[in-house]
Amino acid sequence: MKRVTEKQKTVSKATLLRLPEYLRYLAECQKDGEISASSTAIAEKFGYSAIQVRKDIAAVSRLEGKPGTGFSVAELIGDLKHFLGYDRVSDAVIVGAGGLGRTLMSYEGFQNYGLNIIAAFDTDDKIIGNNVDGKPIYDIKELDAFIKEKGIRIGVITVPKQFAQEVCNKLVAAGIRGIWNFAPAPLTVPTGLALKNEDMAASLALLSKQLEEVKDG
Repeated sequence: MKRVTEKQKTVSKATLLRLPEYLRYLAECQKDGEISASSTAIAEKFGYSAIQVRKDIAAVSRLEGKPGTGFSVAELIGDLKHFLGYDRVSDAVIVGAGGLGRTLMSYEGFQNYGLNIIAAFDTDDKIIGNNVDGKPIYDIKELDAFIKEKGIRIGVITVPKQFAQEVCNKLVAAGIRGIWNFAPAPLTVPTGLALKNEDMAASLALLSKQLEEVKDG
C-alpha cells in the first residue's frame, strides 16, 4: 500500500474533522464483511457530496476508487489510520484527577485512536496514590520528572479554569509538545506547540440551537 507523502499532509480543518467519521464507517463496513466502499455510499451516510468525499480521500491517500466498486475498505482504513496517527500510539498524562479526569482515564477507546493515558497528577492528598483502572495518580510535584523520564509528548488538562494556564506552563516547561485542554479557559502556548481546546459551552450552545431549529421545523 502506498502511503501519503509529507507534501500531502496539509489538509483543511473541515477535512480533518470528517476523516474520523469516514474511518468509523469503514470499520463498520469491514466488520460486516464488505471489501469495498464507494464515495457515494460514504457521502450518503453523512450527508456530504460524493465529490467532497473523493477530495478528502485524495488529500490523504493515493488510492483510486474503482468504477462500480469504490475503494478497498482495508487499504483505505490503513491510509486513514496512518494519516491520523492512530497507528502510532502516543503516551499521555492527565493533570487534574477529578471527575472528568478519572472518566478520561477509564475510557479504553483512546487506544484505538493512538492515545495511551498512563498516569494522572493532582494536588489533592485524598486521591494521590490511588489509581484508576491501573493508572496511578501522582503528586503534581512529580510531573516534570515523570514527563522527562518517560518522554511524554501529550498532556491533558482537566483542572478548574483558574489553574489551567499554570498547569499549561508546567507541561510546556517539562517538554510536552501537545496539549488537549478541557478547562474552560484560553491558554497561551509557545509557537509550534499543538493545542486543542474542548469548548463544552460552545458545543452545548450549538446543540441548543440545533434543538430549537428541530422544534421550530
